[in-house]
Amino acid sequence: MIALSKRLSMLAVVWLVTAMLAVQPAFAQGRQMQFIRDTEIEQTLKAFATPILQSAGIVPEAVTIALIKDDELNAFVAAGQNIFWFTGMLMDTELDELIGVMAHEIGHISGGHLARGRNAMEDAAVVATLSTLLGLAAAIGAGRGDVGAGVMGGGQEVARRTYLSHSRGQEGGADEFAFTHLEKVGWPATGMVKLMSRLMDQTLLPQSRQVEYLLTHPLQSNRLEAARNFVENRSKHSNSRFPEPFYEYHARMKAKLMGFIRPQQALRKFDAAATDIPSRYGRAIALYQTGSVDEALRLMDGLIKEEPENPYFHELKGQILFENSRTADSVPPYREAVKLMPEAGLLRAALGHALLEAGDDKLLDEAILNLGEATRLERRSSLPWRLLASAYSRADMKPQLAYARAEEALARGDIQAAKFHADQAERMLPAGSPEWLRAQDIRVLVENSPGRQRG
Repeated sequence: MIALSKRLSMLAVVWLVTAMLAVQPAFAQGRQMQFIRDTEIEQTLKAFATPILQSAGIVPEAVTIALIKDDELNAFVAAGQNIFWFTGMLMDTELDELIGVMAHEIGHISGGHLARGRNAMEDAAVVATLSTLLGLAAAIGAGRGDVGAGVMGGGQEVARRTYLSHSRGQEGGADEFAFTHLEKVGWPATGMVKLMSRLMDQTLLPQSRQVEYLLTHPLQSNRLEAARNFVENRSKHSNSRFPEPFYEYHARMKAKLMGFIRPQQALRKFDAAATDIPSRYGRAIALYQTGSVDEALRLMDGLIKEEPENPYFHELKGQILFENSRTADSVPPYREAVKLMPEAGLLRAALGHALLEAGDDKLLDEAILNLGEATRLERRSSLPWRLLASAYSRADMKPQLAYARAEEALARGDIQAAKFHADQAERMLPAGSPEWLRAQDIRVLVENSPGRQRG
């Protein structure tokens, strides 16, 4: 676990999520699962998904995209309209392969395949798994790109695989959905053939050595043949290209992830003499991750000069400065990032955090303003509420402090603390104010929670 004083950028560990649910002791040895947040990557994946979702009549805003820091090749849909992406899938696929997987996963959402697995949901271990997945996703701290890290027990991991293992019919249906809607938006399905061909070799290995994607998405040769038949005989867009900006978005996303997660590999891949933006971006991140801060800042200054209205470049510069004890210097680039992208809750939280850490009480009002906006935009995340509570404490705003603590406790699943602070807030806040009404809502919600009696 990484201390709050030295966070990763888009991806730093905030705290170990404590809302762990019981699992069978037979599976006590589990694997860790880190959920990460990054505005740029989330926006990139939403851009790829939106045309397919719209083609299927699904409201894009209703679909949540979550990122899991794991080198495995995997992606899955869980508990409704939530698509979970392993970073390995994002880094180790080409654009057409990634969009093919995106279309396939949206097919599972459109087909209601998880809802049809009602019998599976009766398994308590499965319920625990999905609750944990969503609870961890909700508990991921927003701000400075911080990452929420959670431990998933082995029993939950086995249950997750069992629940998410779609039937052959569902897999074929999701493939057909992908073919239909990629064709409708005029995009090629060639990536599905490429990825299936890569995975077919894995089907000959023992299950313990297969990639994660095969464990949750059974693959048979007839699926590959169906994909080939579609691409070669049915599709009119097999030679089409995706929207041109997608290629750059994809390259930057891969470079960014590699810089953070595989910095040594990134330094080998992205040569110092490279002039393209993805290479310089990935190299700057890798340099910063390996301690070459001045060189990283020099590269970021060059990127900002080239694209002065790119909020993600300003965000990264702010982060590098912040994490290297140059807090006051980090505020201007964070301000610029928020100015360019005011509706990004993670950027608002990052700026608010830097303003707080600057130690100047003259900046408290600006910190409270930005952290308040961050909580509006990232309501389910606990860290913005925690930071806002810290700001209220320094400003001696006791009623608002109690309210923020209630929201923070609720976001991280501590219903006893949420009830305590909501009661305090309700007593101190002006009756009828928005915060007073919300404190009442929290109290009623907690009082009616089935977990109220838990210690």
